Amino acid sequence: MKSTRSRGRSKNNRNRNNNQGGNVVNRVFDSSGPEGKVRGTPSQVIEKYNQLARDAQLSNDRVAMENFQQHAEHYLRLLAEAQREQDQRREEQERQNRERQAERDRERAERQEREANQGGGNQNQSQGGGSPDKGDAPQPDIAEPAQATEEDSSGLVETPESKPKPKRAPRRKPKPKPTGDGNGDQPEAAE
Repeated sequence: MKSTRSRGRSKNNRNRNNNQGGNVVNRVFDSSGPEGKVRGTPSQVIEKYNQLARDAQLSNDRVAMENFQQHAEHYLRLLAEAQREQDQRREEQERQNRERQAERDRERAERQEREANQGGGNQNQSQGGGSPDKGDAPQPDIAEPAQATEEDSSGLVETPESKPKPKRAPRRKPKPKPTGDGNGDQPEAAE
């Protein structure tokens, strides 16, 4: 039974697939030039058509030379447009990154200002106003551990990963099993 669906081999489908954007710089093209097919990336196709144009010029075939140059120019335009689009995308990404970084910097500055206002607010009320000096701002109290040892004096929080692992008892070799040969030569139990 034959399928009634189209296999998608029409010229329109090929053109649509080639114009989907993507990375034109690295895409492989099949160019049907006057001397047959030329296959490769745009830069390879351009180089091949330029070489064919030089060969046609050496053989005094001005029409073929012009034809090859026009083919090379077509791929040069494709390549230039793709590179221009890449540059625009890169500039847009850099602009967005700069905007995000500026927003983060603003948020950080606002957060530091709020923290300074919250920490220095009590001092302003007790002194009757004025701008507090950051060096004179009250410092938060740090709770000392109940039993401070030399290791705990670093002020670090103890986590399960930082605790030393308990040492295991050394493994004992298993006792040899008695050979039941009936001679009564069983090994004596160690005391």
